[in-house]
Amino acid sequence: MTPHTLKSEIAATAAALVVEEGLEYGPAKRRAVKQMALPARTELPGNDELEDAVREYIALFCADTQPAELAALRELALTWMERLVQFRPYLGGAVWHGTATRLSDIYIQLFCDDPKSAEIALIEHNVDYEPRTVTGFTGDSVEALSLRSVCKPLNETVGVHLMVYDHDDLRGALRPDAKGRSPRGDVAAVQKLLSTQPGASDS
Repeated sequence: MTPHTLKSEIAATAAALVVEEGLEYGPAKRRAVKQMALPARTELPGNDELEDAVREYIALFCADTQPAELAALRELALTWMERLVQFRPYLGGAVWHGTATRLSDIYIQLFCDDPKSAEIALIEHNVDYEPRTVTGFTGDSVEALSLRSVCKPLNETVGVHLMVYDHDDLRGALRPDAKGRSPRGDVAAVQKLLSTQPGASDS
């Protein structure tokens, strides 16, 4: 098997784990290597290749259910973005790019003048959250405020992760990705996605 074919096989196996189990890309690739009984040092497909495989998997196996699930998650994301609008929220990840299913978490980046202000707002509104440190889009560590939110249309409790950035990081956050797409979107962009998306409710 050529390295290119092997990477495609790993991507296809990992894509099933992303969609069916809600795994993040990194863990899904590592689990795929284990499932395929490959050496631990096997070269992995890139995230763009895995995203393409996820889209193919959804088109093949989830075309009937995924649009409505994605719309429900985007509506829930928009609800949180509108609540936190003073912190310049941007939606990223699978919910923004359109590959999310009912098992996907929501990732919202906040660009705050004062990094503590978002956390204070959650406390004032009695929102139960867990602070964590994660790797941000710049490669540096950022604080994430992780909470659970009920998504009524899906009858699921969804993870919502608020990544707290400095306001100055916003410029770099909007550079197009490797595919030339905007890597995240603000409230208006998410509203626009919902207005043109099949499966969205009329609310």
